[in-house]
Amino acid sequence: MPNKMMKRWVVVFGAVLLQMCIGAIYTWSLFNQPLMDKFGWEKSQVVLTYSIAVFVFAFSTIFSGRLQDKIGPRKVATIGALLYGGGLILTSTATSLTQLYIYYGIIAGTGVGFAYVCPLSTCVKWFPEKKGFITGIAVGAFGLGSLVFKSVIQHFLASSGISSTFFYLGTIYAILGFIGSQFLILPPTKYQSSIKNANNPKETVFSTLEMIQTKSFYFIWIMYLFGCMSGLLVIGLAKDIGMQLAGLEASVAANTVAMIALFNASGRLIWGILSDKLCRIRVVTMMFIISALSMISMSIFALNYVTFFASLAGVAFCFGGFLAVFPTITGEFFGIKNLGANYGVVYQAYGIAALAGPIIVTNAGGLKPTFLIAAVLSVIGAILTFTVKPPPIDHI
Repeated sequence: MPNKMMKRWVVVFGAVLLQMCIGAIYTWSLFNQPLMDKFGWEKSQVVLTYSIAVFVFAFSTIFSGRLQDKIGPRKVATIGALLYGGGLILTSTATSLTQLYIYYGIIAGTGVGFAYVCPLSTCVKWFPEKKGFITGIAVGAFGLGSLVFKSVIQHFLASSGISSTFFYLGTIYAILGFIGSQFLILPPTKYQSSIKNANNPKETVFSTLEMIQTKSFYFIWIMYLFGCMSGLLVIGLAKDIGMQLAGLEASVAANTVAMIALFNASGRLIWGILSDKLCRIRVVTMMFIISALSMISMSIFALNYVTFFASLAGVAFCFGGFLAVFPTITGEFFGIKNLGANYGVVYQAYGIAALAGPIIVTNAGGLKPTFLIAAVLSVIGAILTFTVKPPPIDHI
């Protein structure tokens, strides 16, 4: 058992390395202006690339989650790392919006989706007694990726230009992601049952078909959708929000990328740990309330340096928490055995939120009305937390 205990931390190392690489997708706001300057594209056209990538990322988890349950996480994660790195290398050759959307939005986005579920479900199976904590680490590394690679990206942009930057990043991500993927090995069949935890009830296992036939699934899905909306809005437009609403210089507004990454990553770990100690659904209630207050602050009040960064910190901190706690809730409601496939379906709420954000911005008439809508959705999400219940165990 001691050797197995040590081995599971080696698995975590691989998971963290892989997640940091694919988590660099959150640095997209650094590429908006350089692409506009080089090719003369409109901001809305460039920002759409990020929305496509996130939607494809989420959509592909349906297939990657089911596939990794069948052939193992290492193979699927390796495919994901190579697709992600290869997509960025292809993006370095893009000279049209169509190529940008295909190379980065579809190919790189698919790579992220293939790699994302594997570290998460693998780590949960190695740490059945600390689901929230280990999920926080796994998805926290994803949120930390943009902080780790921010300076690297800025260096390449300044010294080599936007196209070469995509080539260098794609090479780095492919190599590091490939290495991290090789550590994702599942525990022996009897491993989980050998770890005693008096607080863990006997697990009920739902197939994906059984899961989507429960009311609990739809409550969770809608709550996840509303929870992701605010975070995805500010991550994709962080620098622009700082310049337009808070009047910050471009160089100062660029610091939001690092700040959001820090609070995003810390929120995943801290909320994950809290969810192990408190009722997970009540933790979600708290996150919705903080998100609502933060979005109201940005939509109603005049922003300055302090209030702008404080509001974004609140949103990013809770956004990270949603991404850490909902996989654990999915596992507890519907079982760990099929977590990869089941969470892949639940995760579609994230992808829909990514597409809905730009649509709301376009039709709401600006950033502030959009933030107010997001605040209302967060309030509704908080109310829903008092109605959701685990599905009945006699589902078969």
